[in-house]
Amino acid sequence: MRVESNARSAYSSDMGTVTEIKRAAERLPPEDLAKLAAWINRRQALAWDRELKADAKAGRLDKLVDEALEELGSGRTTPAP
Repeated sequence: MRVESNARSAYSSDMGTVTEIKRAAERLPPEDLAKLAAWINRRQALAWDRELKADAKAGRLDKLVDEALEELGSGRTTPAP
């Protein structure tokens, strides 16, 4: 229960819960909803980029890179369309 309390305090009083945010989004005019969606997509893309960079830096992608380079060197790849 303490975790829930701490997580809840991370929201500012005007932000509300995810449910309240969803309800508010449903009332947005199409142009504003598109702006909100674009903002969320940018945030997700930036988070993905940070995660990918962290994984690469930590070596978690090394095996995949090695496999791709080995396949490329052995001629088992085809050009992308």
